Order: sequence, then structure tokens, then C-alpha cells
Amino acid sequence: MSISLNKAESTIVMGVAKAASQLGVRAFVVGGFVRDKLLGRPCKDIDIVCIGDAIELAKAYQQLIPTSPKLSWFKNFGTAHLHVLGYDVEFVGARKESYQHDSRNPIVEPGTLKDDQERRDFTINALAFEIGETVKRGNGETDFSSESSILNVLDPFHGMEDLRNGIIRTPLQPEKTFSDDPLRMMRAIRFASQLGFRIESNTLLGINDSAHRIKIISQERITDELNKIMLSVKPSVGLELLYKTGLLKEIFPAMVDLAGAEYVDGKGHKDNFYHTIQVIDQIAENTSNLWLRWAALMHDIGKPATKKFEDGVGWTFHGHEVVGGRMVPKIFTKLKLPMHENMRYVKKLVELHLRPISLTKENITDSAIRRLLFDAGDDLEDLMTLCSADITSKNESKVKRFRANFEMVKERLKEVEEKDKVRNWQPPITGELIMETFGLQPCREVGIIKTAIREAILDGIIENSYDAAYQLMIEQASLLGLVQK
Repeated sequence: MSISLNKAESTIVMGVAKAASQLGVRAFVVGGFVRDKLLGRPCKDIDIVCIGDAIELAKAYQQLIPTSPKLSWFKNFGTAHLHVLGYDVEFVGARKESYQHDSRNPIVEPGTLKDDQERRDFTINALAFEIGETVKRGNGETDFSSESSILNVLDPFHGMEDLRNGIIRTPLQPEKTFSDDPLRMMRAIRFASQLGFRIESNTLLGINDSAHRIKIISQERITDELNKIMLSVKPSVGLELLYKTGLLKEIFPAMVDLAGAEYVDGKGHKDNFYHTIQVIDQIAENTSNLWLRWAALMHDIGKPATKKFEDGVGWTFHGHEVVGGRMVPKIFTKLKLPMHENMRYVKKLVELHLRPISLTKENITDSAIRRLLFDAGDDLEDLMTLCSADITSKNESKVKRFRANFEMVKERLKEVEEKDKVRNWQPPITGELIMETFGLQPCREVGIIKTAIREAILDGIIENSYDAAYQLMIEQASLLGLVQK
């Protein structure tokens, strides 16, 4: 099996080959780049392993590049980095590592290519080819002026066979691989989710046995892997594996609390964990927006805290959207997700996610539509995407009926917005005008008048115009005993 390199990749590899020849060292391309080229996936990261001083090799290569890109190196780690022709090229010396049981700081020693391949996480990431010897054109000449092919892949752990069969497997015993770096458990699940691969049974058992060790990994690294799983084509694959292996209980117990269904007097409720991952998958079919996917993940996060069995009614989750909204900032903080705008966006969608669906169950008034338009603002389309994905049931006729009602709500939203223009709307009377008119400083009365005007317009009691709002301001001020200046 050969690997085709495009012109930019060939140029980079030829340059490193020349620099390696000048220094008299052997160098190899290892890992994800080789894997992705064999899979036909795009890859912009090229990892170079050299038997010798990686920093010196990077410096020698830099001297051969006409544009003289900036070279970053880290002497303590023996690594260097260049950005060339749109690719991130990383240099590292071949090494072997050993770990203390309770530490993520490895004891690093120089090693062979075999040592370096053994320390890789999975067989599909231990593939390599030697620069300078195995990159040839069809006529047998080394020539990197155009596209080239890799003719000899170094594959000590049968990684290419695992690629063909769609299998994630550790090169060494799983307990050894996962003990060295417990984050590899999440990486295994992430690759399974991204590539649609199956985790080999012994490797999967190793994750189950070692799940508790994920606690020694920094939250930032864990969340980075979690985000990559969330961005998979079908996130439920990774999320279900996290749940079944016990990793999810360690890193996100609030989501595990969603799992399971309880029955009283023969009445049960849906398993909210599996409902949630179905919603995320349905969201993923329509958008790659990571934060909309997070909103889908958290939309029912408040259900365990609000679950109650009511005689004659069954299971209820009253107010779970409010409770869930309050949980969002705490979850963002714990997982070290970015706060501010992204957190506020997710919180807003969690709090609003029942509103459009509830409108399908009643006679829709213009007032209710106006309030939804006003509250959702610029996020209305994302909210509607979330709510559409939230329609799940094994009863196909029920789903069909709900979707038909939902389409009706969408039409009503469009009609009312075209008529009333309240989306991202601000009332025509500002707090500043109220204070100026009645000689006030910021105070409770200003808020009362502003609220009265906003509610009257949203309820359709007065027109959405300056004159109507001004008249109501005067009336409200009179009721409060205020005198116009």
C-alpha cells in the first residue's frame, strides 16, 4: 500500500531528508499524518522523529527554506516546531518513556524508532516511513518537485491491518499504554467516534479497568478530547462509549445522572441519557456549531433534580429548563469550558428549549410569539434547530404530528416577525428618556415604567410606536406620583 504526497508535502519531506543527510541522522514521519494519508483524510500536522538531536535537525531544515519561517524549540523536551507551506511540522528525538503510577511526568531517555513506536497510543498511530529512502517517484528517482509516493510503511504492530478492519488497538498491553497516559482512554473513544472504528475488546476492557485513573489528567486535556468527540459526525458513538466504560461518571457525573428509567404503577419515563445523545446526533446532522451541540447535551440536564411522580399524571420534570439553566455556569466552570458568550448562549438555549414546543400544544397567540421572538433574538434559528432535534419518540406517527405542529409554529414566527418587527427589538422609550422627562436618577420607578411599556407592546395592548409608548409612560408615571418636568 502506497501513500501519495502532494507537492507541498513532498517539498517538506525532501527538505527534511536533505537536512538529515547533512547531519548524518535518520529521520522518520510517524503517527497521525501517516494514518490520515492512508485513510484519505486531510492532515496538516507532520510529526518528524529523528534518531539524534531533533532541535539540530529542525535548525538545519530551517536554513534550507527560502522563506526562513520562525523556529520554536523547547530544549527541556527536545522538541522543535515550524510552520511551512500551511503545515505544522513537529520535530522530536526518538525516545522511550517510563512513568510512576501516580504521575503524568515521564522519565524520558533517548531511544530507537522501535522504542518510539512502542510508546504510541494505538497501532494505527504507530505507522512510520523513513525520510530519504522510502519516498520515490514511479521511476525510482528521489524527486520532490511534484507529487510523490511512500513505497514502504514501517508497521511493527499491524496498524495497516487495523486501519483496513476499522479497529482501535493499543500496541502494548492496554494497562501499560493507559497507565503511561490515561488520556489515551479518551483518545481511543474519540478516534472510534471520529472514524467510526470499533475498539478491540481487550483494549475496551483495559479502559473499563483503568477509568478511575483519568482523574490524574488535567481538566483542560480532558475537555479538549470531549470537544473533539462532540464535533464527531455521530457524537453518540463516543458519548455512549464514555458512559459504558465508566469514564463519563468520572468526568461528567451530571450527564450520567440522566441515565435509566424508573417505573411506578407501570408508568415509566424515557431514558434521558439516550434521549440526549439522540438529540445531539440529530443536531449534528444540521450543524457543526460546537456550542449548539453543547446546548443539546445540556438541554435536559435539570431533569434528575426535578423528577417527580404525580398520581394520575405520571412522571413530571416541571421547571427542569430553569434548573438546567442554573446548572450551565457550574458545569462550564468545572469542565473549564470558555465562559462569557459561549456559556451565556448555552444557558439561554437550555432555558428556552421548551418554549417553541409548548406553543404546539395551545392556541398560539401573537403575544406568545412576540415574546419568543424577543427573548430568542439572534439565536432564534439555533433554538428552533435544537427544538426540532428534541422531537424524539419510537412512535413514528407521534413524531410526524409533532413535526407538523412545529412547522406551524415556525410559520407563525415568520408572520408575526414580518408584521411586528420585535426580534432584537428595543422598546421605543428608553430609561434615559424617562429619567430626563421626570428628573429622576436611576431608580425602581424607571424600571417599573420600562417594564410596563415593554409588556404592553409584547401583549399587543398598545402599538409598537413612539407615540403610543410615550402616552403609556405618562400614564404610568402619574400612577406612581411622578411629575413631568
